Amino acid sequence: MNFLKRLQRIVRWIVLLFFGSTILSVLVYRWCPVHITPLMLIRCAQQMGRGEEIRLRHRWVDLDSMSKYMPVAVMASEDQRFLQHHGFDFVEISNAIEERRQGKRSRGGSTISQQTAKNVFLWPAQSWVRKGLETYFTALIEVIWGKRRIMEVYLNSIEMGDGIYGAEAVAQMNFHRPAGELTRANCALVAATLPNPLRFDSAHPSEYMLKRQTTIMQQMRHIDLFPAK
Repeated sequence: MNFLKRLQRIVRWIVLLFFGSTILSVLVYRWCPVHITPLMLIRCAQQMGRGEEIRLRHRWVDLDSMSKYMPVAVMASEDQRFLQHHGFDFVEISNAIEERRQGKRSRGGSTISQQTAKNVFLWPAQSWVRKGLETYFTALIEVIWGKRRIMEVYLNSIEMGDGIYGAEAVAQMNFHRPAGELTRANCALVAATLPNPLRFDSAHPSEYMLKRQTTIMQQMRHIDLFPAK
């Protein structure tokens, strides 16, 4: 009986520690810049394992310091209902399930909110545990951060090239200008790399990327500029 009571106490403390620490971390990042993510550390470890020089280019900038077209481009490319859903796009999820049922090529249905939760708090490998935690963190940041902060963190932390993270770093490295001076076409080209930023390079776009850029620019016409602060 004493053993069961001790076990219940331990489990209770573990649960309290988990919820307390995760909610606190989300609250901290509500205002503080995200300078490092698990993916950045993983990529650095992979580079070291291959005997390569560490490549980590990242500089945090406010959303207002980025081109007004940058949020529009990533919404057009990654999550066109970002401003309408509450973290989960059930239309895209249903479409993905139906396509999988029909034997078509599997595609992701992750929203920008889900990608942000994964990038900032979790690891990239697929598993049911990670997916469950991703759902939990997505709900938290939707409630605590709101859309503007989610977009700001996303555009500062997303991988945009080999060792390049965030809009400012990719703007400086690939376009030789600050993120605030990226053109509509520049932003669409960056967004075109996001399905696989280690394969696609916005500094040296392939014919396929240029076609994606054109498609994204067409879709951008139907998406409003992100609300001002």
